[in-house]
Amino acid sequence: MKDLVRMRTLLKEEIEQLLNKQIKMEAHSSSIYLAMASWCDRYGFQNSAGYFYKQAEEERKHMLKIFKYVADMGGTAISPEVTDVPQDFAGFRDVFELALEQEIAVTNSINRIVDACRRLYAYETEEFLMWFVKEQREEEYVARRAVELFEVIGEEGVGRYMIDKAIPKISYDEDGE
Repeated sequence: MKDLVRMRTLLKEEIEQLLNKQIKMEAHSSSIYLAMASWCDRYGFQNSAGYFYKQAEEERKHMLKIFKYVADMGGTAISPEVTDVPQDFAGFRDVFELALEQEIAVTNSINRIVDACRRLYAYETEEFLMWFVKEQREEEYVARRAVELFEVIGEEGVGRYMIDKAIPKISYDEDGE
């Protein structure tokens, strides 16, 4: 019976496992961003808190997009258990450096799934993942610009205040306009 069900899906078993790992990673990212939003709220960085609340929601949407794809393709989407979410951070800059590290890890994970799709001739899933490849280009750009603000503005004096004000204005325009 299991083989018959597998034959009815468009997902190869290895790809389904990788997508379920990605679902978990997106859920974990959402939770980390929520913890970062809370930390920023606690220390008076209201604009940064808003930025991380928005990021948390975006990661949740990414998780749901992959979850629904797995289910739509006849696979078994697994609701993730999220653990080991840090609740405290060493400082304002550390929050943004960790956010950039998180985005780079997500990009690398998406790229590994795309590689597996090519190796296993899973072209329908590769096509689905192209949206995430493009999204990660934007996510990494914004996270990198946020970290760069700490170098450009500096944290001394009113620096953190200025950085907090600049965070929501960072955007990615792939056309360079």
